[in-house]
Amino acid sequence: MLGLGVALAWMLAIASRKLYVYEDHRIGEVEERLPKSNCGACGQAGCRAFAEKVVTGDVSPAECSVSSPAQRQDIADFLGIAAGHAEKKVARLACAGGRHVSFLRARYHGHKSCRAAAVVSGGGKECAWGCLGLADCASVCTFGAITMDLHGLPQVDADKCTGCSDCVDVCPKKLFSVHPVSHRLWVACKNQADGATAEAACDVACTACGKCVAEAVPGLMKLDRNLATINYELNTWAQRKAIERCPTGAIVWFENPNRAVKGATAKKILRNEPLPVLQ
Repeated sequence: MLGLGVALAWMLAIASRKLYVYEDHRIGEVEERLPKSNCGACGQAGCRAFAEKVVTGDVSPAECSVSSPAQRQDIADFLGIAAGHAEKKVARLACAGGRHVSFLRARYHGHKSCRAAAVVSGGGKECAWGCLGLADCASVCTFGAITMDLHGLPQVDADKCTGCSDCVDVCPKKLFSVHPVSHRLWVACKNQADGATAEAACDVACTACGKCVAEAVPGLMKLDRNLATINYELNTWAQRKAIERCPTGAIVWFENPNRAVKGATAKKILRNEPLPVLQ
């Protein structure tokens, strides 16, 4: 037994030496300096994976959108590298159809979840593409960046949003997407019905009138399945002119990350009470 024990110990010692994988001690140090939210906003599987990439130089500390500038600089100073720069990204909602502007065709009663409501004939909203307003996005947001307004529509606080995409994943209507804050031109609608049907369902729906396409520089905007879309790859999207003739205000311009404005000809919505259920 003694001989067997010595032999096994010797084999383990050899295996330990042969199979040893070196790990840079700086990875753990960088991980300790990260917020440990494991949100994935950086594009990595978690804070540990991000720390590994920072240490190897594949990403910069600035790409952690949850860390404060001081935290990013602390990591950079520890590693002796530049903190780098990464443009802030925020979640944008492709819907402005709150209860005061969008009709219902049925009232949903049941588990208060957009995903649950969507299973029951789409949730009861006249616009089949519209936000159901049951706050799955707000519930899943780890950073408290999403709140529901008076009309049951999610509002994203760009100062708190990290672009982690949790709201993108949870929304059954796929209304959220993450964009750089420099994408100031935005289509706040996803309705793909024809113009008359869309406007009958929601006062602020895109009616595919084409006025935004006519106003924008060639190729910047187009109509795709009755919905105005923006080609951000053109690098000419940073112009407000495209919103000015939108009759419903479905095309908006972000004056700052938390303030969207409509064009001069957009209809004024003064109503605050919810619209009735259509019969």
